[in-house]
Amino acid sequence: MIISKQNRRVIYENLFKEGVLVAKKDYNAPKHEELDVPNLEVIKAMQSLTSKGLVKTQFSWQWYYYVLTPEGVEYLREWLHLPNEIVPATHKRAARPPRPATVRPGAGEGGAYRAPRGDRDDYRKKEGGAPGDYRPQFAGVGRGAPRE
Repeated sequence: MIISKQNRRVIYENLFKEGVLVAKKDYNAPKHEELDVPNLEVIKAMQSLTSKGLVKTQFSWQWYYYVLTPEGVEYLREWLHLPNEIVPATHKRAARPPRPATVRPGAGEGGAYRAPRGDRDDYRKKEGGAPGDYRPQFAGVGRGAPRE
């Protein structure tokens, strides 16, 4: 399929910027959900990159999911004339917010923190439980013959 260079550039720029692309399986859609390009051109451009091994394709629930491979990153970087410092969003590490320095109560220098055990000990000392000689019978419950 012949795709204009302008449309191909829009598709490739979006793919490189995000690292992934999604397209609904609707060949008659006048335009893609996110791009101002016919949906069929997006699908066919991605199909071409998939056949070259530059994109991996996953199809689920009438949607195509395209993921850029490392070879695809290099190909698009060369095609779009981008420097090596620019990478797709999927290849960037998420910046973690710094953890606040907290001091837990009861934790000494390098010591482990232990929760107070009062509630659990009270629960375990429950009075009025089953008598010591109580043996429940489960005959006929579950699979197979009853145990003897």
